[in-house]
Amino acid sequence: MKKDNPFTLTFGKQPGEYIYRYESTETIISSFESDNPISQAYLIEGVRGSGKTVLMTTIANTLSEDESWVVVDLNSTQDLVADFAQRLIDACKKLPDLMKTGFNISVAGFGVGINGSSQPQDEVSIIESILSSLKKKNKKVLVTIDEAMPNDNMRHFASQFQIFIRKDYNLFLLMTGLYENIYAIQNDPALTFLLRTPKIKMEPLSIPQITKQYKTIFNMEIEEAHDMAMVTKGYAFAFQALGMLYFEYRDTLSFEDILSKLDDLLDDFVYKKIWEGLTDKDKEIIRTVGPKSNTVSNICQELGIPNTSFPRYRERLMKKGVIYTPERGVVELALPRFAEVIALY
Repeated sequence: MKKDNPFTLTFGKQPGEYIYRYESTETIISSFESDNPISQAYLIEGVRGSGKTVLMTTIANTLSEDESWVVVDLNSTQDLVADFAQRLIDACKKLPDLMKTGFNISVAGFGVGINGSSQPQDEVSIIESILSSLKKKNKKVLVTIDEAMPNDNMRHFASQFQIFIRKDYNLFLLMTGLYENIYAIQNDPALTFLLRTPKIKMEPLSIPQITKQYKTIFNMEIEEAHDMAMVTKGYAFAFQALGMLYFEYRDTLSFEDILSKLDDLLDDFVYKKIWEGLTDKDKEIIRTVGPKSNTVSNICQELGIPNTSFPRYRERLMKKGVIYTPERGVVELALPRFAEVIALY
């Protein structure tokens, strides 16, 4: 692999060649930085490889450059409340101004307060003590959780987070997740505040912006750059993968051979997992749609299902980011070269 390749396949890392999602990024940052934020939490939803984690990372990095923000990244597989307490302690060790008041905290869970008085504290008390001190310093805390899951761990954390918000702490939450997981979290009766939390749905990247980047990087004609951009369908992972492969092999392989390698990367990194998460009926519909646009009536006729039943399948697959409707009565696969890859399964 060439050392100067500006593209990357590393999930979550902001790549060297990154198409900035201005609207989504500015919506969240401006809300969080407002004196009266419309929401102290946002959910970022999208299919695997759509750029959810990169968007969250970009926002977290931007805010962390501001001294008034403390950014805490939590691991969704851990006890989130305990992890939050530990990560908050670690972050505050980098804030000497916080400790000048005599406030300190140990990993063992004991708070050492003013004049050296000490008392045992549980994780929630530790978090509240730190949040209270940070608020006095006019500092805000951003919590990020990647690939949130609808489980008891999340219920416990989200319920406690809601209590922190009620107590008016400067606390903010940014979570990413697949459609089905975000849906399950938002519709959990125990997590009513998340039902009202705004969602950012990951849309395809701009084809003109992809075209411009390919044209600049590869010094190619705009028509050729546009043809490459169209291959990606605006899918963030495909933009990076095709760019990486073309940078590496454009002098030694034909474009068709590069596309074959692209299919392998799409399969290994994302499509296999996406396929495994689909129902048998979803898979039948996707195979029937094929590599190009197909009409709803033709799909229903081929599968032997009534036209009146199709909307619920279409709605589910659209929310999962697998298909879209370019025009009325027509559907098309939203994922680039998905039909070519699954044909080999």
